[in-house]
Amino acid sequence: MADNLPGISAWLAHAALPNTPAALLLDVDGVWPTRQHDAVFSANTLHILSWLQVQQFFAQLPGVLRPEGTLIVYGPFNYGGQFTSESNAAFDLWLKERGMHQGIRDFEAVDALARAAGLVLVEDCEMPANNRCLVWRMRG
Repeated sequence: MADNLPGISAWLAHAALPNTPAALLLDVDGVWPTRQHDAVFSANTLHILSWLQVQQFFAQLPGVLRPEGTLIVYGPFNYGGQFTSESNAAFDLWLKERGMHQGIRDFEAVDALARAAGLVLVEDCEMPANNRCLVWRMRG
């Protein structure tokens, strides 16, 4: 969201890393950048997007990720169709009350989209608050 860009920009400025470009505002339903990138990072988004938008997100990645590029996605996921915690089940209910298009996604379905886009899962890390950090790499 555009409201988050100033905070992200401040973090990036504070880190002063030479290999981290400015954050981009991306409308999944809109026009995607034509420039290719070494990495794409998305946090707490897949459960807010509609499933069609999640599909669009993954379908567009081959055009923006360089060969061997990395996709990192942070957020909650179900495994084997099951919630990983009671708090995630409650969170999913809360999301669906806000909009039926929202909800915690099944890892297996998301991984299938990633594989169809030419990505290979290289890491699935457990994170605090029942979240995951999933890392895929684009096939070279």
